[in-house]
Amino acid sequence: MITITVKLFANFRVGRFKVEQRDYPQAISCRKLLAELSISVEELGVLMINGRHADVDDLLSDGDSVGIFPLVGGG
Repeated sequence: MITITVKLFANFRVGRFKVEQRDYPQAISCRKLLAELSISVEELGVLMINGRHADVDDLLSDGDSVGIFPLVGGG
């Protein structure tokens, strides 16, 4: 069993949460986590694992903290 901390930012928090701990039976990819949260890869701006930039296909391990930031729009 692994436990990860998920931190959502900006509009990704709407209807979800700010910070949540989640348990999984084994390592999970960031892509699968995003799918569980109904966040498409196209909406994703920055993905960080333990404060470092990460890729959607990286695996999350026990104790990891993942930050999920949306694309930033504006003009």
